Amino acid sequence: MSTHLDTLAHRIGTATTSDCRVVTGFDGFVDEMISLVGERRSLTEFTPVSDIATFGKLVSAAAGHSSLREIIVNDMHPGGCAVNLADGLASLGVRVDCFATLGEPPHPAFHEIGSKCHSFHSWGREPGRTLAFEFADGKLMFSAVRQLADFTPEAVRNFLADGTYLKACSESQVIALTDWTLYPHMTGVWQLLLQEVFSKLPHRPHFLIDLVDPSSRSAPDILEMAGVLTDFEASGPLTLGLNGNEANILCRLHGLDTVSPEGTAGETLAQAITLRERLGISRVLIHRITFAVSADQEEQFTQAGPFCPNPKKSTGAGDRFNAGVTLGLAMGFSAADCLALGCAVSGFFVRNARSAGRNELAQFLREWSADKM
Repeated sequence: MSTHLDTLAHRIGTATTSDCRVVTGFDGFVDEMISLVGERRSLTEFTPVSDIATFGKLVSAAAGHSSLREIIVNDMHPGGCAVNLADGLASLGVRVDCFATLGEPPHPAFHEIGSKCHSFHSWGREPGRTLAFEFADGKLMFSAVRQLADFTPEAVRNFLADGTYLKACSESQVIALTDWTLYPHMTGVWQLLLQEVFSKLPHRPHFLIDLVDPSSRSAPDILEMAGVLTDFEASGPLTLGLNGNEANILCRLHGLDTVSPEGTAGETLAQAITLRERLGISRVLIHRITFAVSADQEEQFTQAGPFCPNPKKSTGAGDRFNAGVTLGLAMGFSAADCLALGCAVSGFFVRNARSAGRNELAQFLREWSADKM
């Protein structure tokens, strides 16, 4: 039994999370969840293609003469890290102001999450779009993102003109910036916000940044972005959240040691410590499937997660991890508590395929403490 988790459960269960205010931005996606028909027997009965290897064989067999396959769009989900983060926080009772590429007018897929938030603002004519082909052994996701190139510093300057974003940031304990990777002008957008918004805030909020896998970006682009991270510290402490792959990419480009997928929590913590020092920021978090680590100048922690071998849903789990961490930051909790909250909110999500409410999170922490997962 963990006294730490029990204490945290009590604090969450008795907290007034509505006093917490967070701003999230800027990625919004619409995800279409698709099955590929293997054989149709009637208007209502069909057998889907079961696995990715079988799909691959079908594709290879079509080479040189083309092919046609029926798809079934099973559902349409709101997506994007900023939107998922907003959902995770709003479900916990946090007042969230979300600014994202939602479409003009906002796509109907965002309606439910938008109704949970304090405010929901579209900063883009068209959201990103993902076609997610689902199989028994995983998903193949194809994203259309060319429209995200319209998210430029000039466009954002126009969005800032009414003062809504500045006002929301001025009232928030945490400002989250997500998905640098798929927005080609995001480094310039950050620099604009640092100058026009964050430097003018009457307080020093926490900043949380989630890059999203930068594998597709060039080394010069990544290094330029990484050089801007330390500039946030003038306006407030920055927490950079990474998964293992993202941490390795940054370390490799900065000449630091990487950690294998089978690496230990101790090795990953050492990686977080050196990366934080090299980037010149307040805190680095690295989350893996079975554990997470946190490193700042004063303290370092590892947290074994409530591992789920058969998740109902894994897409979006990292965003719910960020929601737990952000809740902790907004409430002024310790780094260890923030890390545990991240693991708990993510752990609830993968088991239930939805975001936790505050009381549900408190109960989950109690069950985790008692090893009843």
